[in-house]
Amino acid sequence: MTAKQIDGVVTKKLRQIADERGKIMHMLRSDDEIFEQFGEIYFSQVYPQVIKGWHLHTRMTLNYAVVYGTIKLVLFDDREDSPTRGVLQEIFLGEADYQLVKIPPLIWNGFKGIGVTPSIVANCASIPHDPEEIKRLDPFDKSIPYDWAIQHR
Repeated sequence: MTAKQIDGVVTKKLRQIADERGKIMHMLRSDDEIFEQFGEIYFSQVYPQVIKGWHLHTRMTLNYAVVYGTIKLVLFDDREDSPTRGVLQEIFLGEADYQLVKIPPLIWNGFKGIGVTPSIVANCASIPHDPEEIKRLDPFDKSIPYDWAIQHR
């Protein structure tokens, strides 16, 4: 697997402001240069070692941040006209490496909860959920050449 970034995917370090009362975790603002438009915000919980994926949106741009826990986010570019077609990209997201990942339409994506606690993934989507614009594959479908097992490198 290559470490190359998929064309159109943007990662951005996010700010956390902590004090004795707790913390504020910034995610996305309407005046941010990567903001497109607002459709909806939702939260997805994933248990440790559980895989949610694969799915692809035909029109929706995803903006993921993990507000609790840690996930392994995996992206696969299968777009026919893309300069990064065939590229897999792994990104580890969580409180320790708090960042936003912007995923354009037509990128296969999935994530796996890692660690020992459930994780909460926030998504600020560019359009409201529409079941007609999402495609799904089993996480072990061989059309995406990825092994979800822990890699002991």
